[in-house]
Amino acid sequence: MKSQYGYRQLRPSNPKKTIMRLFGYFKFNKALFFRGVFFVILGSIAQIAANGMLSPIIDTLVGDYDTSQFVRYIIIMGIFVILIAVGQYLGNLFMAKLAQKTIHKIRADMFSHMERLPVSYFDTHSHGDLMSTFTNDVGMLNQSLEQSVSQITISIVTVVGTFGMMIYLSPMLTLVVVAMLIVMLGVVKYIGKKSARNFRNQQAALADMNGYVEEMMSGQKVVKVFNYEDRAIDSFNERNEELRNASTQASTYGVMLMPIMGNLSYVLYALVSIFGAFLVIVNKMSVGNIASFLQYTRTISRPITQVSNQLNVLFAALAGAERIFNILDEEIEVDQGDITLIRDDKGDNKLYWKVPKENGEYEKVPLRGFITFKDVDFGYTQERKALKDINLYAKPGQKIAFVGSTGAGKTTITNLINRFYEIHNGTILYDGIDTKRIKKYDLRSTMSIVLQDVHLFEGTIADNIRYGRLDATDEEVKEAAKLANAHYFIRHLPQGYNTMLTADGHNLSQGERQLLSIARAAVADPTILILDEATSSVDTRTEKLIAEGMDKLMEGRTTFVIAHRLSTVRDAKAIMVLEHGQIIERGDHNDLMKQKGRYYALNTGTIELE
Repeated sequence: MKSQYGYRQLRPSNPKKTIMRLFGYFKFNKALFFRGVFFVILGSIAQIAANGMLSPIIDTLVGDYDTSQFVRYIIIMGIFVILIAVGQYLGNLFMAKLAQKTIHKIRADMFSHMERLPVSYFDTHSHGDLMSTFTNDVGMLNQSLEQSVSQITISIVTVVGTFGMMIYLSPMLTLVVVAMLIVMLGVVKYIGKKSARNFRNQQAALADMNGYVEEMMSGQKVVKVFNYEDRAIDSFNERNEELRNASTQASTYGVMLMPIMGNLSYVLYALVSIFGAFLVIVNKMSVGNIASFLQYTRTISRPITQVSNQLNVLFAALAGAERIFNILDEEIEVDQGDITLIRDDKGDNKLYWKVPKENGEYEKVPLRGFITFKDVDFGYTQERKALKDINLYAKPGQKIAFVGSTGAGKTTITNLINRFYEIHNGTILYDGIDTKRIKKYDLRSTMSIVLQDVHLFEGTIADNIRYGRLDATDEEVKEAAKLANAHYFIRHLPQGYNTMLTADGHNLSQGERQLLSIARAAVADPTILILDEATSSVDTRTEKLIAEGMDKLMEGRTTFVIAHRLSTVRDAKAIMVLEHGQIIERGDHNDLMKQKGRYYALNTGTIELE
């Protein structure tokens, strides 16, 4: 099944491999695992032994009554009952703790790994699908670990132990049980297969609906402005109906198994009673033996029913585990850089690139902010190039602007500077050093980006500004806010810099959020500044407010500006006009106006940006 948010794997492609990898997580909590297994087995063995005690107890009552013998058997039975209670309680307790610690470890591994994945991964995987893996799949796996591991262990021990006791009591009656169990297993296999398939369909439909709901919630403004409510409701209802049908089918087969197995168990019980009574009459078995055997008959069919009920949950959990492991198997960002950023400790406090030499020493190259593109080609896919033969340079302190239609490659160029993506051909130099040689952490620590779409985090305003540099003092945070002209509105808030922001800062206006993002960039004190039309989403008054602050922020820094309003880039040292991934014009405003090419046409209104 394919959702519009990506393929949802409906069944584990390699259950054995997934189970072994899942059990590999138990090595982090070996003590809990072995304790849990020990007490689960102890409880199961005690249960088998307690059933076996019915035979001597009943035979004592039926035959010559011996009070001391009877009391001794009752005491032994009591000990077994206590062991059953202790084994079940401690076994379930340790298994529950094991499940929670395992899920805790898996969640931590998933999030840690996700934070190290390249940006390209998130461009090709929907957020709804990822969230479904983090919530639905992990939740299903947690439920399965808590229930299925102990249940399967109990079932294996119970079936093996009970079967051995039944052979000991009566091989002939055991053949009757085996014949009936073959029938029951056939029913379990048929219904279990149907149930598992429908249950996986239910999980896939749930993931599809969750992804759609998330998309609609995040896009409510667009939904309302284009009057899409009715169509959104209809589309949701279709998914909801699909989920209902899948859930109904899964539940139908899920609840069907228990009564069928229960009735077959009664049939087995009746057959054993009939044949057992005959054996008692011909003195082949005692009354106590047949009582114990009947109890074992009930015991041996119960695990089969319970395991069959767990199969649909188990298969869904394994499919979810496989999706989790698929995320964990994704390749993280490759960083083969050997050049780091250091601060000179001889008094000038300046930053330098530490460039290793072949003789084991290193050279100090001053951090200046000189960016050069040489014959750079790049494509998000191998079939289609987004950038072709890009050559440009930005000297320290210069402002370089990119102008062009949507999809021309403006943002792509800035994504290559900070190595969100790796180029296919050519070279990008930073202060004369190939950026592939620079550690990504050090490379990005010299840059700040102000995006058109602002993303703020839940926390205080000060925390969000400090996100640009975590060790910034309160005074530095305020200075950054003043530089971005955000200090004025912040100090008029009820708690000032300690005002709590809701998710994504929705308790602020769009302009205020943009001012905070500029302050966040300012506190980082970057060498290179990337502005993706940082003022495009604010009103004219707010734009004027931040113009002076932006000029101060750009002063002395190499700045790349992605322009949608041409008026914001007229003072740029160089303006690059891009179309179809190529630079078709370059120069300052006056040069380009004299050329009377595309930039001239855009400025005079002859054509408009698409």
